[in-house]
Amino acid sequence: MTATQPRHFLTLLDLSPAELNWVIQRAIELKAIRNAGQIYEPFRNRVLGMIFSKSSTRTRVSFEAGMAQLGGHAIFLSPRDTQLGRGEPIDDSAKVISSMVDIVMIRTDKHTSVEDFAASSSVPVINALTDDYHPCQLLADIQTFVEHRGSIQGKTVAWVGDGNNMCHSFINAARQFDFQLRIACPQGFDPIPELVAANSDRVSITRQPQVAVSGAHLVVTDTWASMGQEAEKQVREKAFTGYQVNEAMLDLAADEVVFMHCLPAYRGMEISENLFADPRSVVFDEAENRLHAQKALMEFLLLQPEVAT
Repeated sequence: MTATQPRHFLTLLDLSPAELNWVIQRAIELKAIRNAGQIYEPFRNRVLGMIFSKSSTRTRVSFEAGMAQLGGHAIFLSPRDTQLGRGEPIDDSAKVISSMVDIVMIRTDKHTSVEDFAASSSVPVINALTDDYHPCQLLADIQTFVEHRGSIQGKTVAWVGDGNNMCHSFINAARQFDFQLRIACPQGFDPIPELVAANSDRVSITRQPQVAVSGAHLVVTDTWASMGQEAEKQVREKAFTGYQVNEAMLDLAADEVVFMHCLPAYRGMEISENLFADPRSVVFDEAENRLHAQKALMEFLLLQPEVAT
């Protein structure tokens, strides 16, 4: 463990634009290293603590596999297995856990829980999803866009759907990666107003998905009812009528548009039945890139490379 103050990754704003671009380029390099069958293990004897209070497929597999591929080890911790689930104060758990591992990732509900843990942690803490933000997914999304279309700077992105944690992270991404973001969401499902206002020079909201998508270089959506919102499913389905992303909607976008979805997806709901088969969809490249982007992020946080500004 390092004696210097740890760097955390709780939102995209915790890294500078130059540092974020370093992570994206390094993710592409690490992907090439893995695909070439080369062994690269800078994390031998390093341990990642993975704290989950929400179920996961992509987050758990990508972090655990990524740590193993870098030569380290990952420990899965759930509220059922630890004192966190029995009411132990977060700062107590943070002090103890961070004294035994080299880096921590947390997937939980309240964003303040991640902030509180990081405040008492002696090692880097990664937000692997909270109700407010999902910054690791954005690293994978930007990496995927760069691989398929080059730099996202100056491009137009359309978000169609709920103003949720993914939408919030796209707002931060618009600021950090310098692109325009159009958000199409029904009344009552807007993202955090203060976040929109702070980025009003590059973020706009419309109630018409077709307007948001028109000419866009990237179109993104997400499930209408996220984890914990299952009871609202019918209400949300009615509210989001007309917000399904389908082939006809993508036809309104730029000729070189790509489509993304962070998964899991519900075909026939937020997307049409066969949209993932459309050549403009890069959803499964996007999902795989969670592995590579998070490996690059952990390398950045643990090895603290020099990044040119």
